[in-house]
Amino acid sequence: MEWRIVVNGDRHERTGMENELSRVVDALPGLVWTALPDGHADFLNSRWLEYTGLGSEEAKGKGWLAAIHSDDMPHLLEHWETIVASGEAGEFEARMRRFDGAYRWFHFQASPLRDPTGRVIRWCGINRDIEDRRRADEAVRVLEGRYRAIVDGLPAIVTLLSTDGHVEHANRHMLEYLGTTSEEMRDRAVGQAFHPDDRPEVLKRWSHSAETGQPYDFEARLRRADGVYRWFHTSGFPLRDSEGRIFLWYFLQTDIEDRKRAEALLFGEKQLLEMVARGDSRSAVLEALCRFVERTASDCYCSVVLADSSGKRVEHGAAPSLPSTFINSIIGRPINLEAGPCGMATYLNEQIISVDLTSETRWPTWCPMALKHGLQACWSTPISSADGKALGAFAIYHKDPKAPTSLLQDLIKQFTHIASIAVERVQNDAALKRSEALLAQAQRISLTGSFGCYVATDEHFWSGETFNIFGYEASANISFKLILERVHPEDRPSIEQAIESAANGLGCDCECRLLMPDGTLKHVHFVAHGTRDHSGRVECIGAVQDMTAYRRSEEALGRARSELAHVAKVTSLGELTASIAHEVNQPLSGIITNAGTCLRMLAADPPNVDGARETARRTIRDGNRAADVVARLRALFAKGNTVADTVDLNEATREVIALLLSDLQRGRVVVHTELAGDLPAITGDRVQLQQVILNLFLNASDAMGGVEDRPRRLRIRTERAEDDHVCLSVQDAGVGFEPENAERLFDAFYTTKPQGMGIGLSVSRSIVESHQGRMWAVPNEGPGATFSFSIPCRPARPIGVNSVSAIRPAAETDAQHIVRTL
Repeated sequence: MEWRIVVNGDRHERTGMENELSRVVDALPGLVWTALPDGHADFLNSRWLEYTGLGSEEAKGKGWLAAIHSDDMPHLLEHWETIVASGEAGEFEARMRRFDGAYRWFHFQASPLRDPTGRVIRWCGINRDIEDRRRADEAVRVLEGRYRAIVDGLPAIVTLLSTDGHVEHANRHMLEYLGTTSEEMRDRAVGQAFHPDDRPEVLKRWSHSAETGQPYDFEARLRRADGVYRWFHTSGFPLRDSEGRIFLWYFLQTDIEDRKRAEALLFGEKQLLEMVARGDSRSAVLEALCRFVERTASDCYCSVVLADSSGKRVEHGAAPSLPSTFINSIIGRPINLEAGPCGMATYLNEQIISVDLTSETRWPTWCPMALKHGLQACWSTPISSADGKALGAFAIYHKDPKAPTSLLQDLIKQFTHIASIAVERVQNDAALKRSEALLAQAQRISLTGSFGCYVATDEHFWSGETFNIFGYEASANISFKLILERVHPEDRPSIEQAIESAANGLGCDCECRLLMPDGTLKHVHFVAHGTRDHSGRVECIGAVQDMTAYRRSEEALGRARSELAHVAKVTSLGELTASIAHEVNQPLSGIITNAGTCLRMLAADPPNVDGARETARRTIRDGNRAADVVARLRALFAKGNTVADTVDLNEATREVIALLLSDLQRGRVVVHTELAGDLPAITGDRVQLQQVILNLFLNASDAMGGVEDRPRRLRIRTERAEDDHVCLSVQDAGVGFEPENAERLFDAFYTTKPQGMGIGLSVSRSIVESHQGRMWAVPNEGPGATFSFSIPCRPARPIGVNSVSAIRPAAETDAQHIVRTL
């Protein structure tokens, strides 16, 4: 460009100024150019030329358009022509090709240069490189796009508010929920869509957050496009710039309608269950349930009908909002298919839905009555017990035809469940009270009490009859110490042993005496077993029965039996003696007669030897007859031959203990066993050996029958003895015996008991000796005695004995003596 400005003829000075101005233009941070009034370029600075690679003459006029991107050409020409035509400054953007062929975005600015008359004499312009800014803007747009996609995809309502409360942006969910557009949202006032009851608090909290910058947090109802209000939880957070100033508010609104409904249901259910737990009447609980349903479901009436005790007719449960005339028309109806929806639901035990009673044909007598009261829909659901039995029906009525939605069906299911809990609880409580009354009466009649206890913590739970048996007040603080104080001192060891057994989780079955405050005695029988609760604690559960009357009757019966047995023994012995005398008397009489005859014959003169010889033969015959009589008597009392077999002496002993345990407990005998674990088996007759053990046990129990000043302990012990023998000992704490009488105890018919026969120990020793063993008795160092026997594990010869034949009758010996004498 060449400017020729001549002032005062000083051409040289002006040329210097032009050069200086050209250097200034080239130093500007942009591509500078000028154009004629028609828009044709007449000057481009060196930066412009260097960037595009075009020459100065080449770029003049319209040549500079060669550096513009073809896609931007129409847009650029349109804007440039508009600016030239308007004569006003303007700007636009387009891509310019660099000398290396790369295109970059430039911002074009053009301003007119006017003469004093205002006419445009030239255009001055500058192009600035905005490629980096454009890329940054594009990146921002991409991010904004992603942000919008993310925000629109969130399962919540998101809005951006300016600091003055105007909506800057609302995501898709918000627009769809409110049924509006982004433009309409910008014109909405803050809080406009909230429920009128919630709006004042919404505005108050927003004002507080806007003034203080504190986050916003509130729950309120928001109106949906269809006019339905739903609960939302709104959280608002301020967005700040680099200097900490709030320039935007970000709000997140989450639908909590289901949670609110669940909370309301849970609260209502809790209140109803609390009423049930308090023992409120069934009618009060059911009426509260109906009112709760009517509040929750809205625009409905609720009722509950129940099956009567026969299960055949309907009885009233609750219906707080239905007219009494309608309720009375239902009560007493039979439970069948024609009784109406409630009767049918109870009868079939399934839900019955009638959407429109005006077109209903199933209940021709019930429907007109319901329609008369303005009811046009009924949903009846059976109330079922835990075992599936229909207890009644829960019904919801509407004034307009209506079908239950899935949400309402879920609510009905919950309501029906609560009703079943209430009804069944009341019924169960009534049944439980009847059962408790019957149990208490049965315990009083049978004199039986129940108890439970935690042994480790000494916690006790007694029934009323247990307190009566022990003679304690129901308010007494029961402990093991208090229990043992009531137990007779002699029986405390056995009870302590039972407590120890219970502490180990084992059972116990024992009897003891209670010493009452007035000095009387009670006989009681304990039965208990140990178990563990859910926390692993040992719990003892059992029963105690007052056996005093039974024991007195048993003792009286025992005395009667003893007397009867004594009489029977005496009678039997007399009959046996008479029979033996009769049988033996005949041959003995013959012997005496024949002996006298023989003497007379021998005394004759001369002696009648032949007659005496014949008489002697008859005497021998009669002696043999007497021996045969005794032999027949022995055969009569003999049991049979011995059976030898392998015998576990420990097992045989346990069987005898089990057989006698109840008798020993009645005699207050405490049994202690010390059975050797390594005891070998023996060979013998199991029945006969158990007869020996049984006899020793009974003798020991009888020996302690009159002991009152010490525990009645019976100790049984087995062990291996020398010479491959096994030994069993029975030690008692009875009256004992004198050492000099030790051997006489085993003699036949020797006894120290008033009612004894003196047979048992004699037979027992014979049985043991037949097993090639021995039996003996020794007095204890203290009270009582110890009876023992030992038997070889493998006998050296066959065994065999008859328990009765072990007694050697004197009659047999005498008969044999007679024969030998004759």
